[in-house]
Amino acid sequence: MGKILGIIGGGQLGMMITEAAQKIPEHIYKVIVLDPTENCPASQVGAEQIIADYKDKNAIIELAKKSDIITYEIESGDSEVLKSVEKNTEINPSPETLKIIQDKFLQKSFLLQNNLPVPEFIKIETILDLEQGLKKFGYPALLKARRDAYDGRGNFKINSSEQIQNALDYFDKQNLMLEKFIPFKMEVSVIGARNTKGQIKIYPVVENIHEDNILRETIAPARVSEKVAKRTEEIAKTTMGVLKGAGVFGIEMFVTQNDEIIINEIAPRVHNSGHHTLQSSDTSQFEQHLKAILGLDLGSTDLKHPTIMYNILGPKNFEGEYKPIDLLAENCFLKMYGKKITKPLRKLGHFNLVGKEGETTEQLLKKLETLKDKVTVNSI
Repeated sequence: MGKILGIIGGGQLGMMITEAAQKIPEHIYKVIVLDPTENCPASQVGAEQIIADYKDKNAIIELAKKSDIITYEIESGDSEVLKSVEKNTEINPSPETLKIIQDKFLQKSFLLQNNLPVPEFIKIETILDLEQGLKKFGYPALLKARRDAYDGRGNFKINSSEQIQNALDYFDKQNLMLEKFIPFKMEVSVIGARNTKGQIKIYPVVENIHEDNILRETIAPARVSEKVAKRTEEIAKTTMGVLKGAGVFGIEMFVTQNDEIIINEIAPRVHNSGHHTLQSSDTSQFEQHLKAILGLDLGSTDLKHPTIMYNILGPKNFEGEYKPIDLLAENCFLKMYGKKITKPLRKLGHFNLVGKEGETTEQLLKKLETLKDKVTVNSI
């Protein structure tokens, strides 16, 4: 008899975890998600839904009572409440791991303590702290919310002293940190997995291209030297080892101008930059995550074909219902998330463009240009 899987969050990541779970009914026969949005994407593919805020104590307790094992697709769950129910329900990654990662200052401090490369950073509690930090780091520098920030929404790039007060006002008394700006030449990420027995597997490093701080394209494999690729893998394996959390983790990194690697952020969950694995690999990141938290042997992480993932984002100029999107192209795999309403830069879906035998990344990028207009989001 399989287990009941509970997921904090029922968005597109929860949707694809649910679909992966349905392929292994002998291990998981039911999925329940906790999500505040009625008819969330995961519920549209068969997951039962508890409609409540991610941090709702009673809802988390209800989810724990109904589930044999809990995981998450968003970092917003209350780690203290999760810790309190851990004695009755298995939770992976562990609440301790979640607590470290969901506070960016604790996350960076943890990585630094374990000799992993991170940008210089300091805690900010007063305007004096900020002024002194800016003297130390110089301009520009990044002021960041420590919690509940993703897709660049929790960042304010300070370019001059005139912006100091504006930056503080922007965050409205949130807990903050200041980070030295890294003039990187490329953003990359590695999807790593660690199962409950300590087995670790790493997917090849990918290259990420952002638009308005939102991931737009992922190129797999990344266009980097063998030396850089090897270094990112080493850092990812070390990170997975010290975190000791079971599951899939997305590890975002910068490649500097002189090819040094610096960790930007870690997500304790399946990651947008791992969507390519649905078609590029024998084991998708969603299947791998389930294997990891269930204590099964991890699957292959080899890249079978070069692949480009392209995010379909809501346009900046309107919010509302939009025309259905369809895409028919050779070796192109469209995945829409069932969100009826578009909002500015909302992730509505993605497609993977998979390379044929002998096809280069440059050829794939040229093909991508011909497909972008076909997934334009238009009002009904």
